[in-house]
Amino acid sequence: MELTYNEFEVLTYLDKEGNLTQRKLSEGTKLSLGTINKIVATLLEKGFIDINNKITKEGYKALEPYKVKRAIFLAAGFGSRMVPITLNTPKPLVRVKGKKIIETLLDACEAAEIKDIIIVTGYLHEQFEVLKHQYPNIKLVNNDHYNEANNISSAYLVRDKFANSYVLESDLYLYNPNLIRKYEYWSNFLGKKVDRTDDWCFEEKNGIITKEKQGGIDCYQMYGISYYDAKDAVQIEKDIKEVYDSPGGKEKYWEQVILDVCKKNYKIHVRECNEGDIIEIDTFNELKQIDKTYDV
Repeated sequence: MELTYNEFEVLTYLDKEGNLTQRKLSEGTKLSLGTINKIVATLLEKGFIDINNKITKEGYKALEPYKVKRAIFLAAGFGSRMVPITLNTPKPLVRVKGKKIIETLLDACEAAEIKDIIIVTGYLHEQFEVLKHQYPNIKLVNNDHYNEANNISSAYLVRDKFANSYVLESDLYLYNPNLIRKYEYWSNFLGKKVDRTDDWCFEEKNGIITKEKQGGIDCYQMYGISYYDAKDAVQIEKDIKEVYDSPGGKEKYWEQVILDVCKKNYKIHVRECNEGDIIEIDTFNELKQIDKTYDV
């Protein structure tokens, strides 16, 4: 039985926090107490929770279609703006305050019980083998064309794996692991609301991304964490291949397929994050500011 968005929000919050009172649910989900009372009554009637607001077996069965099954990491690039540190180390494996950048994301995936982990490697790909000791579920896929095409070449290799999957850039230092969740309701892209940015960003209308661009005012700054449901994944597989095989297609960033070139085929929702949830370390100078051990 398909859940409404508010039913989904209440069930996933109960899954995370345990059985709570309606007032605590209202505070946690930011839904009004009146709305919560109606949703709880409906979930109780459907048999998805019991009288103590505890999720039942039927409730977990209703959540199953929304469970995140996989995380795909795009980690093939050189990281030229991080030279000299990336001359001998792939950017995702650079340590920040003693922890590899990609480990902050992998730990969050483990906490969210995401078992299927794919890392698409390229530059110094053999160095990623070390991650298997700590994360035995990892599968490595090597992109031999990373240096002659943009990251669409990495997405192309795993284009049939997008269903119920996160797709993550591997050079994001994650401070808020709760951004990686066990369940997602619909396809979405992570963004932070900003007054102005020179970075990649998107516009939205009614929560749906309408335009991707570089630099903007009163928009959402993009962060490279997104999720795709099973329906969109079928279309993504077709569109990535079509764009990749088209003239100039290999020069595209992979997300341009869904947010620009083929955007008419999708309704990608904005998932909002906050200042400090993620740090995108783009240059060696930024790395030195965050981790003073490099400032020597």
